[in-house]
Amino acid sequence: MSDHGTAPASSHTAIERQHRNVGDGGARAAVFGISDGLVSNVSLVLGIAAAQTSDSVVRLAGLAGLLGGAFSMAAGEYVSMRAQRELFEREIEVERDEIHRSPESEREELANLYEERGLEPHLAGRLAATMMEDADRALDAHVREELGIDRDSLGSPWRAALASFVAFAVGAAIPLTPFFFASGPRAALVAVLLTGVAALAVGGVLSIFTGRSWLWSALRQLLICVVAGGATSVIGTAVRGGR
Repeated sequence: MSDHGTAPASSHTAIERQHRNVGDGGARAAVFGISDGLVSNVSLVLGIAAAQTSDSVVRLAGLAGLLGGAFSMAAGEYVSMRAQRELFEREIEVERDEIHRSPESEREELANLYEERGLEPHLAGRLAATMMEDADRALDAHVREELGIDRDSLGSPWRAALASFVAFAVGAAIPLTPFFFASGPRAALVAVLLTGVAALAVGGVLSIFTGRSWLWSALRQLLICVVAGGATSVIGTAVRGGR
């Protein structure tokens, strides 16, 4: 005899594991951070290298771009996530106060929301009444149905900032590293190759989150790096010719 009690739970777990936690600010910040680090610093170091400045200038500019960009990305992520979290928390507190002051009105509102989602009126009323029996459960239901907010997934500003800082620094270090071990055109060539490989890898990781084709995401990321690095190289070459 099969165990009918465990099979559905196992199937449900398998289905749930297919979903990604796209609401996590840290994961989002890390993905965008490494992409931005690659694009910005390959543009910077190739543009300066094309102007035929000394390797020490390229290294200095690359390090400045790495640190400046990492701090800027981290600060931006922290401020945006902090503001978003505070907005959500304020809306949740407003909803908590309304449930406390007007529970019957909030019950009717919740029942109407369930009806709008397709439940029969009598089922919507019973479900709303059940949810309103517990204050915490009622608050979860209202913020989820009215505001589209999950109280357990508001995101961490500090996690997003740290992930963004580290990821940007890693991405920016890839095109810069060859200039510490080689010089001139050889260092620039290695930087281009490393950036190309990293861009393909980042595009592949992005496809895991988006569900798009790995090849499409990888080639798109590579194209962005090629265009950015190529544009600054042309500018650097023009500056060199004008001297």
